[in-house]
Amino acid sequence: MTDSPTVTVFSDIVCELGEGPSAHPLAGRLFWFDILNKRLFERPFDRTGTIIHDLPFHGTVAAAIDGGRQLIAAETGFYVREIATNTVTLHTPHLADDTATRTNDGRVHPAGALWVGTMGWDPAPERGAIWWFRKGEVRKLFDGIAIPNAISFAPDGTHAYFSDTKVGTLYRVETDPATGLPTGEPKVFVSVTDGGPDGAVVDADGLLWNARWGGGALDVYAPDGRRIRSIAIPAKQASCPCFFGPNADRLVVTSAHEGMDAAARAADPLAGQTFLVDLPVRGRFDPPVEL
Repeated sequence: MTDSPTVTVFSDIVCELGEGPSAHPLAGRLFWFDILNKRLFERPFDRTGTIIHDLPFHGTVAAAIDGGRQLIAAETGFYVREIATNTVTLHTPHLADDTATRTNDGRVHPAGALWVGTMGWDPAPERGAIWWFRKGEVRKLFDGIAIPNAISFAPDGTHAYFSDTKVGTLYRVETDPATGLPTGEPKVFVSVTDGGPDGAVVDADGLLWNARWGGGALDVYAPDGRRIRSIAIPAKQASCPCFFGPNADRLVVTSAHEGMDAAARAADPLAGQTFLVDLPVRGRFDPPVEL
């Protein structure tokens, strides 16, 4: 089903690569990144206007730790960020000497473990992987993924999703609810031919909301892989959705103009802005990450 809920501009700040939106319910804020320009954006749930923070690295994932801190995944490791001061401190180094790679998409499993993808600055399967972080320990889960995205989890923690945007495939894998570690091998969940499956989030009913890069859409999939809804996003390179607000019942989608020439940007004037999708949603928040 394709429908047309009201989609409006939430933030008109243009991001070259808008990505990684995350709600921080303990702080009452929504965060998202412009990865390529080392910027982090902040919007309190109860206010308009966006705060811009400069970062000393290419941050891609922000996970809540407690009311005043968050964990940022970046190309040289995992950093603790003090929200009030924008002070960042290295917590766990990761791939710090591999200048050919950076982090990408990520999300926290119900067990408090952060899954995060890494990829080459020049995307290639041999450069990409998905990692598990918990209490300072890092493990590689999967490799051979050119552009890892769509990391998201069932509400009960029994399975995870991820994608390789470059090949247009979403995967599903069983996970241990107590640790967030895989308990089986990934299986193809959905193959996408009209764009690439980018960032995703799973709602309280177990539905997967997936931004379709190159397709200008937000797709909703049932747990059996059926696409049950497709919502047009007014930017071709839609990148990632996120539930936010005090009750996780509002929905934003980031976008990007990465790789577009002048003609492409003229044809896609809202590319890189962040959008509010106005429809009833039963969202949920990621838990805090366990340090």
